[in-house]
Amino acid sequence: MTSSPVPYEIRTAVPDDLPRLIDLIADHADFERQKVNRAHLAENLPRYLFGADARLSVMVAGRGGELVGYGAASIEFSTWKAACFLHLDCLYLAPQSRGAGLGARMLVAFENLARQQNLGWMEWQTPDWNIDAARFYERNGARALPKLRFAKTLSHIPSR
Repeated sequence: MTSSPVPYEIRTAVPDDLPRLIDLIADHADFERQKVNRAHLAENLPRYLFGADARLSVMVAGRGGELVGYGAASIEFSTWKAACFLHLDCLYLAPQSRGAGLGARMLVAFENLARQQNLGWMEWQTPDWNIDAARFYERNGARALPKLRFAKTLSHIPSR
């Protein structure tokens, strides 16, 4: 008799997840050709996840006690629509966990979070070169918006 594989679990992040979560965030940044400072994340991320200033919702995906992915979102405001929406800042799965439907399940988990908050829509972005992600999002009912995203550094946040 063969045993079935351990199913993936999606849940809200807890403080004990931080070391592995930071590893996943760094892996995600590397994948998107960016860098993060792990020490800065370790020092500051808990405040925005669990502290009095909490404004970030993070869900993690795991299997057999090992975290293999995460998603991070916050509530933002649209002036044009005079309404709040869920901004999905990150959605990342370790390469070995892709292709099994886990990404779609994570999107649904964030859709449910948005509905619980009475938010009418979600928005997110992916690098224009990440064609696989764009196809994944389109297969899951999203449409690309024709916009450019800009950033201007106002203070120094340390890199690696």
